[in-house]
Amino acid sequence: MNTKDFLRLGVPLGQATRRATDFISKFILGGGDKSRLHEEIAAIVANPSAFLENAVRKDFAKALLNAPPPPRAEPVKYRQWGEGLEHDAVMQMEKACLLPVSVAGALMPDAHVGYGLPIGGVLATDNAVIPYAVGVDIACRMKMTVLDIPVRDLEQKQDRLTRAIETETRFGVGANFKERRAHDVLDADWSVSPITKQNKDKAWSQLGTSGSGNHFVEFGIFTAHGKIQNLEPGTYMALLSHSGSRGTGAAVCDHYSKIAFSQFPDLPSELKRLAWLSLDSHEGQEYWNAMELMGQYAAANHACIHRHIAENLGATVLLDLENHHNFAWKERHVIDGVERAVIVHRKGATPAGAGVLGIIPGSMATPGFVVSGKGNAESLNSASHAQVAR
Repeated sequence: MNTKDFLRLGVPLGQATRRATDFISKFILGGGDKSRLHEEIAAIVANPSAFLENAVRKDFAKALLNAPPPPRAEPVKYRQWGEGLEHDAVMQMEKACLLPVSVAGALMPDAHVGYGLPIGGVLATDNAVIPYAVGVDIACRMKMTVLDIPVRDLEQKQDRLTRAIETETRFGVGANFKERRAHDVLDADWSVSPITKQNKDKAWSQLGTSGSGNHFVEFGIFTAHGKIQNLEPGTYMALLSHSGSRGTGAAVCDHYSKIAFSQFPDLPSELKRLAWLSLDSHEGQEYWNAMELMGQYAAANHACIHRHIAENLGATVLLDLENHHNFAWKERHVIDGVERAVIVHRKGATPAGAGVLGIIPGSMATPGFVVSGKGNAESLNSASHAQVAR
């Protein structure tokens, strides 16, 4: 018998196929009838639990029970926004929608290649969370505060504004504060995961820092064309920041993605980085709680940055907005005509339910926007987290 024969009998590729070959050898060497091989294998595939105590068949049976569900023959439905997207990013979305746990998806117009799920990818799954579909920088976010500082200060007092940023946050890989910041997030339960527990001191030292890469803190002019919460229409000075959960968030992603990989060693190579954790498992619950904590921690980082800069300048906050990406949410959506509970991963995408305010930043040469969600069901109530770089 060969691999095609095994597949026809329902034996998945990988470890199960290798154990099926071992079983055939043992069966024949033990005097088994070759003509019964198809029948024997079909019986084990149909009910592997019944053969766990059988010396000849148990290894094959265990491999069948531990095998990951096969990928879908066709990807689940997803909507793509925009044209001319990177081909590889679209292919990553297609592959993510082949996962047996995937139920729906969406691809934002700023999509580009990421690890596993593309940046700008939205994926709804059934009772499963995918560490690499959340992302390495868990709960990375945008925060904007409008301050009661005269707009003219942006030109007339640039040095003062620059010093406030340089004094009240830190940039660079591993950046930290010698005189540590205080925030209620440090009173949360950091023992929800061994990774958050062992990284709590590091997280404290990095509280209020910005990190590296495309993370930033900057002043700019904000124009409100209509009333936003209690802010009247007008032109104001605003502080905008972009960063996430720093080294601790990356450590959480690294640890739990490796656990997910180990649970599905036989996933096709192109789906390897989309290995998932069941939320019914201990590891899945541990990751979920760690992810939620990293969400609180990322929010605390921004809260410290904005609070300390405002205090440095003696300014009052007139409006405070924030929204995050690189996260997973428990939500209810209508999938194939039926409302159901799903886990929505937004990697480089942000919630955009009806009326939900968000911030979509521009490039260094283009403006950003404060937006209000439309609650588009086809996007799973999502929006891009940045302007389309084209």
